[in-house]
Amino acid sequence: MIKVLHLDENHEILENGLAKIGFKNFFDFKSNKKDITKKIEKFHGLVIRSRIPIDEDLIDHAKNLKFIARVGSGTENIDIEYAKKRGITILSAGEGNANAVGEHTLSLILSLFNNIIKANNEINNNVWQREENRGIELENKTVGIIGYGKTGKNFAKKLAGFNVKVLCNDVIENIGDDYAEQVSIDEIQSKCDIISLHTDLNKLSKHLVNTQFIDNCKKPFYLINTSRGQCVKTSDLILGIKTGKILGACLDVIENESSSFENFNQDSYLDFLKKSEKVILTPHVAGWTFESKLKLSQIILKKIKDLYSK
Repeated sequence: MIKVLHLDENHEILENGLAKIGFKNFFDFKSNKKDITKKIEKFHGLVIRSRIPIDEDLIDHAKNLKFIARVGSGTENIDIEYAKKRGITILSAGEGNANAVGEHTLSLILSLFNNIIKANNEINNNVWQREENRGIELENKTVGIIGYGKTGKNFAKKLAGFNVKVLCNDVIENIGDDYAEQVSIDEIQSKCDIISLHTDLNKLSKHLVNTQFIDNCKKPFYLINTSRGQCVKTSDLILGIKTGKILGACLDVIENESSSFENFNQDSYLDFLKKSEKVILTPHVAGWTFESKLKLSQIILKKIKDLYSK
């Protein structure tokens, strides 16, 4: 019997689907990494989101583990190279929430351009200001997408009806398509009015947007980050906003989130972002819809089935 340990809650279709094909489901949504490490040996499969980092130590104790399935897109909480050396298959489901991220990214920049949150807050305080809330149109802008994987591509498709020019940059060559022209990072910095991050968190992307990156941009720009908070150095972002090099920022993720993405640490940088009318914040929910919850589990279920049908 194949035993699967679930460390995070997901849509019930996943556990039910595994049970139907004879897998035995076990659930532990509370234990810490130390306790999980102690009991991981008896399991053949591990289903996670972000609560527990799957590092070399845990993998060493997982003597019988055949697969790790992350019900999400990024896999930075898994030591992938070491897992593969141990013969463990890594599964993820970035295609499951790509549409949600694309829609959320678009909603963020439209909300910022049109002062939606600012105007709503003013009206709630009986303030009615029209000229002060005159908006900006997306049409004829140049949008740069850094990281042209599933979410980046989906955002580009969403932009297709807005009469904008879309450029993309990715470490993979020849990944551009009908929706975005692949260019160098220098060209992104030279031409773009809006820069949107859709990259995984890795050595290349950590603090990608810092003072050097901002200074290399030839004109002031708007920044969107729906990828990982650590892709942006917050202190440098704030400096960019204060100097006018960054005109505004839409952040679904922040640098000081917990590794589980379930909470954050309060600090002076966050205080600035919360108070600034040039910033919109959401709590890491770009890919967090009712539809994506179902799709993510459906995709992981199919990939596990495919793995065992070989």
